[in-house]
Amino acid sequence: MRKKIMQICFVMLGTVSFSQAQETPVDVKYRRSSLHTMVVESDNFPKKEVVLKAFNESPFPEKYNEHTIGEKSFDPAKYTLTAEEKASIYKPSKMGKLLSAAAEISIDSVNKELPLRIQKYLTKERIANKLVAKWFNRQSDGSFDWNLVADRGVFNASFLETKNAQKSSDGEALLKTAGFELIGNTFIVINKFKFYANEPVAAAIRDVAKAQIISNMAGSPQFLIDKANKGLDAVYEKTKEGYSIFATSFLYKLVWNDTISNTFFTEMYMEKDNLDPKKKEAFDKTDLFKLEFVGDESASGLVTFSFKEKRTEEQVITLSTKRIIDNVYAKLQKKYDVFKTKTPLYTGYPITAKIGTKEGLEGGEKFEVLEQNIDEKTGVATYKNIGTIKVDKDLIWDNSYNDGLGQVETASEEGKDKKQVIDRTTFDGGKKFYSGLLIRQIK
Repeated sequence: MRKKIMQICFVMLGTVSFSQAQETPVDVKYRRSSLHTMVVESDNFPKKEVVLKAFNESPFPEKYNEHTIGEKSFDPAKYTLTAEEKASIYKPSKMGKLLSAAAEISIDSVNKELPLRIQKYLTKERIANKLVAKWFNRQSDGSFDWNLVADRGVFNASFLETKNAQKSSDGEALLKTAGFELIGNTFIVINKFKFYANEPVAAAIRDVAKAQIISNMAGSPQFLIDKANKGLDAVYEKTKEGYSIFATSFLYKLVWNDTISNTFFTEMYMEKDNLDPKKKEAFDKTDLFKLEFVGDESASGLVTFSFKEKRTEEQVITLSTKRIIDNVYAKLQKKYDVFKTKTPLYTGYPITAKIGTKEGLEGGEKFEVLEQNIDEKTGVATYKNIGTIKVDKDLIWDNSYNDGLGQVETASEEGKDKKQVIDRTTFDGGKKFYSGLLIRQIK
């Protein structure tokens, strides 16, 4: 087994001016969470192929390790619910209120049965088992190795040398300790998209409003009725173009604890030089591994077109879809602490990082600054909070899907406005930090 030497590099940078762009990006090695993304095979809707293609071609979220296991989509219709399961969903409403058209669209975009159907899919297809198999590079003969754990663990030389030198259970104990936080931070995000043409909705609203005018203005002069109808037609013309897109993302986390870890290493884990048919069969048949539901978030947006727009309709839809994906992922990170990512500081003073609008920044958000330390004996990483910083609302990087750069107005020495390129987000918070420290958003 080849040895790998991973080191954490923290580069101390002196005070620099924001206008200087000569800083060398710091390649900080830190332990990212691992992520597998999927999409639900929805019923047909306008521009479905364009939307799904945009999802499949979207860059993988760079703050996570890609942990793809093959399956990228599934059809929920194949995973039916029992009568008892349906009864637990369709309970009589206590509200006694009629739903608006917008609410109906929202509910339709997140089918009430979908969470249970997703859980059935995850269980039946043994997705948790496949995530674990990916972590340990399981082969057809049932053997595992720990190369991926070592690679993502950012272990130092002494830890790797200790593990390589020990082929006994003591060596496995080291791996169990060091790999705990890595494997336990494995997630799946399952995305559901819905796409609606705006024209039918706009026409329906107009027609209902016109019917109300006829009823409410009965006996009024015709010119007043005509004026009201003309106003409704104008609103219809403004709202009929384009589409509305909805995305809901369901977040699941791999369950990994001491009991599961001990059972796996005792009853299933084996390497090439020590094959055991019983251990292979144990992993093939086990129901030990599971995924727990963390929560969900939704995002929506309008897809409109302009005569001045240089992009094609497909390009606009693709751009909107990718932005919606970023938006809903950013919401998941803000809402659920377990899913929050760490980001290295790009510079220490001024305090900057390579995150921006794509991560949902609007200004004023607070981040804790973390110093990472790895125990040479156990391989366990700890993070010490050494301060707090806040996003400068005037210096946020617009890194949404466009040309990759944002611009803000600044005053020149002559008093004239000029454009300044923003390729990172600036934070307020003092002068004690340095490039390579990690930051994580707090509520």
